[in-house]
Amino acid sequence: MRRMWLFYTLAWIAYSILIAFAIQIDGLSKGQFDLQLALYSEINTLPAAVTLALIWPMTGWMDRKSFRPVSIVFIHILMSIGFGFFWHYLVSGFMQMIVHVKEIEAARPLSAYIWPFLYSLMMYGVVASIFHSVRSSEARRLQALAATQAQGLLVVAELASLRNKLNPHFLFNTLHSIIALMRKDGKAAEAALFRFSDMLRYVLDTEKNGTTHVALEEELNFVRDYLNLEALRLGHRLNVDWQLDEMAGGFGLPALSVQPLVENSIKHAFNPRAQPGNLLIKTRLKALRGELEIIIRDDGPGADLAEVHASSGIGVKTVERRLHLEYGGRANFTINTAPGQGFEICFTIPISSA
Repeated sequence: MRRMWLFYTLAWIAYSILIAFAIQIDGLSKGQFDLQLALYSEINTLPAAVTLALIWPMTGWMDRKSFRPVSIVFIHILMSIGFGFFWHYLVSGFMQMIVHVKEIEAARPLSAYIWPFLYSLMMYGVVASIFHSVRSSEARRLQALAATQAQGLLVVAELASLRNKLNPHFLFNTLHSIIALMRKDGKAAEAALFRFSDMLRYVLDTEKNGTTHVALEEELNFVRDYLNLEALRLGHRLNVDWQLDEMAGGFGLPALSVQPLVENSIKHAFNPRAQPGNLLIKTRLKALRGELEIIIRDDGPGADLAEVHASSGIGVKTVERRLHLEYGGRANFTINTAPGQGFEICFTIPISSA
């Protein structure tokens, strides 16, 4: 706000100097300069500058009262007329008496009064428009800042929701599988416990550190541990095809943005059926386009796309929402599915460091 008032003051100073020379342009062409006339010009602009500065609190009052645009225009028209009379017929006359400007005291035609009055209306309109523009710009800036903060809070909240959903799921399902495995193969059960520990550490570390982004390689290691633990239950029914771009592993993406999509396939394509199924996890770095592409595809029963969008599940929808909140239009999230044709999710995000 200080910058605005500094600009306002400097603009009036520059304007008064310009007027001081403009009204003496004939004398200056002859090498003459009337100091008294210049002083009159400088003093005469001061009341206008101070009076028009009062438009600022008035625009604030209008904003707080939520005036309609028609009402705002009507009020400004009345105020501009009042300003025209106040400045030219009261203040200017008073200033003339103070500085004794003889040239201005002479009889003048009617047009000499009308044009300055119209000029004062224009001056009022310019200042009022600038003040309203400044307030509108500031309001848009604050709204954008609030929206950005709200989006950031929403991303954090939805990430926390995923973490809370994840922990109970692994705690009950995976521990039951490990308990059953301990009766058959103690070493395999021990390895499974280490994987389970690594997964919990990944989730807890992102929560403890407030981490919202991780390297793709870290997320895929988390997914790998998840699938190894699911394989304890699914056995030969789960076949995973990893098609990973080695160049993409170091780039960043939102934490827990791949695992929920893989879990969706496990839940809908592998759990309901007894026959083996195939799961594809593919990453590709599109360096020329500055994008990272990730594909999760299964050959399960598929689904009707309209029903997918209308479903109440939070895993896939939360990931899609987080990506769009994080990257806006630079992220692309598509679902390709149909009954009997499997289920595929493909998303692309701008490449960035972890």
